[in-house]
Amino acid sequence: MKFNYFKVIMFIVFIVFIVFLTTVLFTPLIYIKGATLLSVLVNNQEVYYALSLSLLTSLISILLATIISLPVGYVLARYDFRGKKVFDILLDLPIILPPLVMGLSLLILLGPVLGDQLAKLGIKFVFTPLGVVMAQFIVATPFTIRSFKTAFIEIDPNLEKAAMTLGDSYFQVFRRITLPLAKNGIVSGITLAWARAMGEFGATVMLAGATRLKTETLPIAIFLNISTGDMDVAISISLIMIIFSIIVLGVLKTFDKGVDERF
Repeated sequence: MKFNYFKVIMFIVFIVFIVFLTTVLFTPLIYIKGATLLSVLVNNQEVYYALSLSLLTSLISILLATIISLPVGYVLARYDFRGKKVFDILLDLPIILPPLVMGLSLLILLGPVLGDQLAKLGIKFVFTPLGVVMAQFIVATPFTIRSFKTAFIEIDPNLEKAAMTLGDSYFQVFRRITLPLAKNGIVSGITLAWARAMGEFGATVMLAGATRLKTETLPIAIFLNISTGDMDVAISISLIMIIFSIIVLGVLKTFDKGVDERF
C-alpha cells in the first residue's frame, strides 16, 4: 500500500493548528494562580457589575433583535421583490464592517443628528447603558436575521399552504407550523447573536464609552484593567468569557446540526 504523504501533511497541519489554538485560548490559566482567580471572581465588585451589565444589556438587545428578525427573516425567505438582493446585502453589512465604524455611525446619528430631539423625550444613548444596548443590538441583529431566514427557507412552503386551505389564518400558520419547524434554527441564531452581543466592544466604546461601573461590560472591563496594569482582573474576566463561549458553542451544536453551513 502506497504511503499517502498528502493525508499525513493534512493531519500534521490540522494537529499543529489545534495545539496552537488551544494553547492561545488557555494560556491565561497558566499565568494566573487559582487562589487569585477565585478571589477576583468572588470579591471584585467591578467584575460583578460588568457581568451583570453585560447579561442585562445583551438579553434586552437580543429580545429586540428577535422581535425584528422574525418578520424580516420571514419576508426575505418567502417573498421575492425588486431590490431584494440589495436589502439582503445591506442587512449583512454590519457583519462585515468593523464594529468601530458601526459605533461611529451610531454616535453621529444619536449624538449630533438626533441627540437633542431624543433628549427632550428623556432618551439618551451617548455614554449611557442604553447606548450599550443599541450597540449590541446593531451588531447582533444581522446574525439573527441570517439564521432565521435560513431556517424559514428550509421549511416546505406547501406545508403552510396546506394549513391555510384548512382554514388557518396567516398568523395561525406562522405560529402553529412555521415557528415550531424553524425552532432549532431560531434558537441557534439567538444563541450566536447573544454571544456576539456579550462580546461586543468596538461599537460599544464608540457610542457608550468606557466608564467604570457605568457602561462597563465584560470586554470593556478587560480593556480598562489591561490599561491600568491589573492583569489578574483582566485575565479572570477573559476566562469567564472563554467559558461562556464554550457553553454557547455547545448549545449551538445541540440545537442545530446545520450551524456550520450557515455561519
